[in-house]
Parts: sequence; structure tokens; C-alpha cells
Amino acid sequence: MAKVYEALRRAEEERKRKVAGDVAPLPAVDWDPTPQTAPKPSKKLGSLLKRTPAVGRGGPSSNAAAEANKRRISLLEPDSFIAEQFRMLRSRIDSMAAEAPIKTIAITSANAGEGKSNVSINLAVVTAMSVDRRVLLIDCDMRRPTICRSLGLDAQNGLAEVLMGRCNLDDAIVKVEGTSLDALGVRLQPQNPSELLGSMEMQRLLEEASERYDRVILDTPATLGLPDSKIVAGLCDAYLMVVRAGDTAREDVEAALEVLDRRRAVGVVLNGADMGHERYAYY
Repeated sequence: MAKVYEALRRAEEERKRKVAGDVAPLPAVDWDPTPQTAPKPSKKLGSLLKRTPAVGRGGPSSNAAAEANKRRISLLEPDSFIAEQFRMLRSRIDSMAAEAPIKTIAITSANAGEGKSNVSINLAVVTAMSVDRRVLLIDCDMRRPTICRSLGLDAQNGLAEVLMGRCNLDDAIVKVEGTSLDALGVRLQPQNPSELLGSMEMQRLLEEASERYDRVILDTPATLGLPDSKIVAGLCDAYLMVVRAGDTAREDVEAALEVLDRRRAVGVVLNGADMGHERYAYY
């Protein structure tokens, strides 16, 4: 327990440092994305790229656009090496689901910045590429949401509105153009995200989603330092842990698995490994 406590303490200090160092942290209010001008896209994905939101008042950021493109590489380059790796991950999860049903799966990491949202988005995209399979991607990080921005979605309602009874699920779901993937993002950032995620409304939402979709993938906050991930993972059939190569401490991974039920982990994704190709070094 001493190791877990120390890992939690470090995670909380790191989280506070990152929040304090943000240039423009997301406010706890409704988010109204604005379009940005993207590089000339392919015809198939043109409208998706054009809707990538701008960051800050100074207009679109090339770094932000590059980051968004990394998160949706399976959409932009479905035949790439990276997309194939996510297909392998999809196949392994499907194999495990043949033995025990896995309708809902949470994606988490020990600490922030380890790539869990990248994995959530790309796994959801390749899973939705399966024939006659409906997939829902839910952004459960109501503190620092990324799904809508990464996919260029303009959501009029989000997860918080559904949980607070302001709208129903259909009013908040947005279809990702050119795919069979649906997304439930975050618009309103409430002051009590943990309580909403642990509510009966969240349980009912997942029950309804499980009936309507073949797989529901939930992007959650980092496990250490916040209760949100433990709450969401406890409501799901399984969870997947994302670890950044050369960055995530072994003790932090062990602490995160201790916080969660390690028996329900379907595996670990090693992110940021050197694949011998400069272009894909990020992954």
C-alpha cells in the first residue's frame, strides 16, 4: 500500500503541475468549437478535416492539428502500419469476447499524457470498420475532453447533459462522417464529474448503449489522482491499460492496476515505442 500511496501522491502533484502550466485550460462551461483551416485533405475525409476546431484566440495551431491527426490516424490512413496494429488489438479483444462478453470497455492509463485518448479513438475507428458492427465512443473525461476536438465534431449536447436529464441519448450522439462510428462527447463540463459518472443515470446509459451497440468504448481520465477511471471501469465489462514506453514508471502501472480490478484488465497497450520508423515513432 505504501507504493500505491506514493504513486497516487506523485500523480496528484503531476496533475496539478500540468493544470497550472496550461496556457488555456478548458473552462467548466459549455464548449463551442470553431472550425479551422486544415491542409488539403482527401475527398473522402475532406469534411472531417475541415471541422477540426481551432485552439485559443490566435487561430488554428499547427501543433494542435498535428496532435489531432495522430489521434485519428486510423481514419486518415486506414491502410497504415498503425491502423493495422489497432486491427490486431481489435482482433485480440474479439477473441477474448468470444469466451466472455465484452460489450463495454474502458480505456485508461496510470497518468495523463500517456496516449489513452489516441488508443480510444483509433480502436473505436477500426472496430467500427468491421462489417455490420455498430460502435459507440464515449468521452468520459469531463475535466479535459478530447474526443470531439480530435474528430472535429460539433456536439450540441454531451455526456453531462444526458446524465443530468437535460436531453436523451439520441440528442447527444454524433455520427462520425464516413464511418459507422457514433460518438458521445463532452460539451458541458460540470463541477461534479465523479458524482455524475457514479450515478444511476450512468448505469442506465451504459445499459441502453449496450443494447443498441455491438461495442461501447469509453475514454476515461488517468487512474492515479482521480476517482473517475475507477468508477467507469467498475461499470464496464473490461478495461485496457495504456502505458507510454520510456515514460510510465513501473510502480505507477502497478499502482493503477491495484486501484482497478486487475482481473478485469484485457491487456496493456505500449504507446510511444520505437518501431524503427521515424514517422511512427510517436506510437
